[in-house]
Amino acid sequence: MRLAGRVYVGTGLLLAATVGGLIVVADRVLRPTLEAEIASGLEHEARVVAALLPADSSAWPDAARKLGRLAGHRITLIDPKGRVRGDTEFDRAALARLENHADRPEVRAALASGMGRDQRVSASTNERRLYLAVRGGPPGLAVVRLSATLDAVDRTVGVVQRGVIFAGLAALSVAALLSLILSRAVARNVVRLGNAARAIAAGEAPVFPDSRIPEIAAHVQALHAMHEQLVQRFTDLQREREETHTLIESMADGLLATDAAGNVATVNTAARRLLVRRPSEPLPPVTELFHDKRARELVRAALNGREFDQQELDLEGRALLVTSRPLPNGGMLLVFRDVTALRRLEAVRRDFVANVSHELKTPLTSIAGYAETLATEEPDKARARKFADTILSNAQRMQRLVDDLLDLSRIESGGWQPVRRVVEVAALAQEAWTPFGERARERDVRFMVQIAPEAETAIADPEALRQILTNLFDNALRHTATGGHIAVQAAAAPDGVMIAVADTGSGIAPQHLPRIFERFYRADPSRSRAQGGTGLGLAIVKHLVEAHGGRVAAESTLGQGTTIRLFFPGEPPSA
Repeated sequence: MRLAGRVYVGTGLLLAATVGGLIVVADRVLRPTLEAEIASGLEHEARVVAALLPADSSAWPDAARKLGRLAGHRITLIDPKGRVRGDTEFDRAALARLENHADRPEVRAALASGMGRDQRVSASTNERRLYLAVRGGPPGLAVVRLSATLDAVDRTVGVVQRGVIFAGLAALSVAALLSLILSRAVARNVVRLGNAARAIAAGEAPVFPDSRIPEIAAHVQALHAMHEQLVQRFTDLQREREETHTLIESMADGLLATDAAGNVATVNTAARRLLVRRPSEPLPPVTELFHDKRARELVRAALNGREFDQQELDLEGRALLVTSRPLPNGGMLLVFRDVTALRRLEAVRRDFVANVSHELKTPLTSIAGYAETLATEEPDKARARKFADTILSNAQRMQRLVDDLLDLSRIESGGWQPVRRVVEVAALAQEAWTPFGERARERDVRFMVQIAPEAETAIADPEALRQILTNLFDNALRHTATGGHIAVQAAAAPDGVMIAVADTGSGIAPQHLPRIFERFYRADPSRSRAQGGTGLGLAIVKHLVEAHGGRVAAESTLGQGTTIRLFFPGEPPSA
């Protein structure tokens, strides 16, 4: 049903209920009021009649007829035994045939309390009448009763009820017209409100109606406020979604989420990289994504709702830690953490500890052995001196190892930063070579410095460059045979200076060359340890050069010598 019809029907039902209520009120309120007024008048007239009756009982029938005609009401005179002694509507002869009135309700009430009232259909006139009896009259008379027809009351109530009905019909006609006009105005605004709501639901710009009806205006205002809140919340949700997407994409850990069927719903770039998948490549269901047996078992367990943490998985040559969490939609969330580098570092740490232990074990064994001999025996002075020299030599070797480890740790941890300034390469090379001069002369090893004019200076930390050259000179001198030579060369390079330390030593085999800058790596372990090397010199050189932003490289031919090239950037030092 349309709004106009609903308003009309609702108004009509309301008016009908109102009219019905007024009709009932007219019958239940007006009728008793009119009857009470008639009863009050009858009581007054009855008392007047009782006062006017003659004392002679033989005159009562005539008096009742006369007074009844004057009052316009039926008057009945009743003695204490209930006999009718006079009645306006009956003559003397008919009085004896009338029924005894002692049992009439109004008579009983009048005899008991002085006044009685009742209404009923008269047996003689067959009309509804009101009877009112009062106790009193001349001696020998008990009750004077007056009665009046209630037809006037019924007519009055009927007139009022008909007036109410006619007024209701008129009001209903007016209401129909008003409801039609009002409903059209309201319906137009309601339709516009509905269109605005549908536009909001469709994500379009709504057009709100301009209504002067307070209730409609309140709804328009509420819908407008709701639209603004929805726009704000949608904007916030979109921003949060973008932030979440950015956060997921920026995660170093791989993240993969599925629905209950195992279809991939979300996957970030890190997960695609770990799974060796192109950015735009569609992913199959997660049950078909892995070929490794262990990975498939973990996926099946996760799809079955199992929650697990840090399960290690070897996938495509990478060590991954997999964590699973069930999702509310029945799917699962897998997080992949690449620990390949960590496992590699752990291996390096184990090797480092093993190497350090091995490097310390030899001098410690020598020190302990010779010290025990000195403590338990009494060797001669020459032998004791030899033992002491051996102990000192091994202690110095351990000291060098510890110093190199501390230097390397300080450089790698970032605790040391180069203080760069312009240094003269030739002068610094000569200064760094000075401690090795005597050893070189004993073995007839020549030292040469070959500096190009455009590379006489370099921008570097002087102490770091001195330590770099010292380590390289020490290595070169240990591996250069008698009659050989060691040369420091410097030449200009793009954006910097290239410094090289070349020797004519034993050289390095090709299979060892890529690893010589690793800690404790030795191409000839026995010879290097015998000559006092710690195995950390080239590692320190590499880290010191790289701390300058430079790079280091090695060239070698077995049996012909080795050249270590160092590149230092040429940007000017900061003020």
